[in-house]
Amino acid sequence: MLKYFHKLLQWLFMRAEAVFNTAFGDKLNPLYHLGTITFFQFWLVSISGLYLYIFMDTGVKDAYESMEQITHGQWWLGGIMRSIHRYASDGMILTMLLHMVRHFGFDKYRGFRWFSWVTGVILIWLVCISGINGFMLPWDKLAQFVTVATAEMLDWLPLFKGTLIRNFIFEGAVNDRLFTLFAFIHLGAPLVVLMLMWIHVQRVPRAHINPPRAIAIAVTLTFLALSLVKPVVSQGPANLSVEVTSLDFDWFLLPIYPLIYDWPLERLWILLIGASVLLFLAPWLPPHLLRGAKAELDISVHPDNKTIKARFGETILDAGLRQGINLPYECRNGGCGLCKCAVLNGEVDPGVYQNSALSTAERAMGKVLMCCATPLSYVEIEYVPEVALARTLVKEYLGRVEKMELLSHDVMRVIIKLPEGQRIPFVAGQYINILLDDGERRAFSFASAPHEAENVELQIRLVPGGRFTTHVFEEMKVGDPILFEGPLGDFVLRESSRPIIFVAGATGFAPVKSMVEDAFHRGIRREIRLYWGVRRPEDLYLPQLPEQWQREHSNFKFIPVLSEPKPEDHWTGRTGLVHEAILQDFPSLAGNEIYACGSVKMVEAIFPKLKNQGAEEGMCFSDAFRISGRSMALQAPAEPERNGR
Repeated sequence: MLKYFHKLLQWLFMRAEAVFNTAFGDKLNPLYHLGTITFFQFWLVSISGLYLYIFMDTGVKDAYESMEQITHGQWWLGGIMRSIHRYASDGMILTMLLHMVRHFGFDKYRGFRWFSWVTGVILIWLVCISGINGFMLPWDKLAQFVTVATAEMLDWLPLFKGTLIRNFIFEGAVNDRLFTLFAFIHLGAPLVVLMLMWIHVQRVPRAHINPPRAIAIAVTLTFLALSLVKPVVSQGPANLSVEVTSLDFDWFLLPIYPLIYDWPLERLWILLIGASVLLFLAPWLPPHLLRGAKAELDISVHPDNKTIKARFGETILDAGLRQGINLPYECRNGGCGLCKCAVLNGEVDPGVYQNSALSTAERAMGKVLMCCATPLSYVEIEYVPEVALARTLVKEYLGRVEKMELLSHDVMRVIIKLPEGQRIPFVAGQYINILLDDGERRAFSFASAPHEAENVELQIRLVPGGRFTTHVFEEMKVGDPILFEGPLGDFVLRESSRPIIFVAGATGFAPVKSMVEDAFHRGIRREIRLYWGVRRPEDLYLPQLPEQWQREHSNFKFIPVLSEPKPEDHWTGRTGLVHEAILQDFPSLAGNEIYACGSVKMVEAIFPKLKNQGAEEGMCFSDAFRISGRSMALQAPAEPERNGR
């Protein structure tokens, strides 16, 4: 039953919003700014209320006369202020109720949203109490009716036992002390409202509290027009000896007051208490959220290359904004289309949105609106930033060989020193292009970490017949100049909380070294495993380094794997193909991030096997090497180079 009621409310709101979009445009649709309009009306109520308080006397004998002087003696300001004060108070109730009904209709009040819902319920009651109290201050006939009716209503409670109404039995029973209490409540309650409004929006990522300027001006002009067309005036002085029989009533703030005299008070209190309890408990009442659903789901966001977590039922937009991603958005209600993105992998609930914001053809292409779509599984998305993401500029650098060290029979460590005071800003996992004399390029990963950017460490493997690698092993010497460009590449560690599995083949260890040392430097505590696959023990050209990491960091584990060990190697460790060791250690790879660096052949071989054992789409990242050369027919020299990304 509740599901159909939600559907009905969604249908009504979507139709109304479509009409308002046609009339005002999606950027100025007031139904998309109910929360900020409420905030703005609060400021109007506060400013006008302070003005009235300055000129109003709060004594029982002077209250009515001072309010008459404000209303008629300075109608051009005081009278308008009084009217704006009333109409903005009514407007707050209207926009708050619409805001609450919309969230209820779109089922955005359960789960983690319970806090915003409950504080919203409290806010509505506080605003009502403040408004009702405000009607008592002018001490006219409406004030008399509200005050006496409130006393009779409260007297039903065992706390008061009929003592309140005694103060209003005859004229002269009301004194200045009571009005001082009224004034205190009317000043104090709005301060509590303001504090709770601030608390209310703390759970909403990037919550706005100010409406667009055009809407603020329109709301102000509307209240000004109402103040001139139908000004708020007093309805004759209060007289407790005469019963009030007719009034110009306010149905926004006083809808229950006629029931005080038409219903038994116990029935009215049952209604109020029951409705309040029902609203408070609504987030936990049946039907419950889907049982068995994951509390959090991962979203991989491009082009940021970040992995974030979405709480169950949370939109992609809210999850991204909450975790610091500057996603584009405007209306947050499926009306403008600014937050459009493409779903590359995974399943989402697209939510309810205006067809003008997302066409049927776009939806068929896998696009959704981030403000409406909620993930149902791991999701990988791509969006177009409003402003291009800040990326490090690729520049040319002229360095000199600082150090050369033979790590194994076919791997040379080369340290390139940059000029004094110069650093290359890179991210661990990126690479550089060595620029040869004829303009050809040879790509090698940074083996050094970013915090050591004044030097560049390369781990260069000798390729028989390779033009540059042969030069390194046979001709290069300390002091030689090296021209290169960088940084390049996006094989970088994603920001998430998932365990990390590194898979390195041969000199694929170089970018892994950079990434692991950077992770340690930044204090990352995620579990890290490194599987380094080579043929023979001597191909593990730096085995002592990952072994040292393992001793010094409890979250790191090193697993070397040999594919072709010989008896004379006396190898007692893992053997076989590197991915087979991973499959043996992980019955399921779900929930892990996998970073593989090595030859194209290795990467192409392992990823299908890993995915068959639960590795998730979008959680497998690679940096594959290939052999460069002009053509096979020309028998060109060749050496390792990055595969196209």
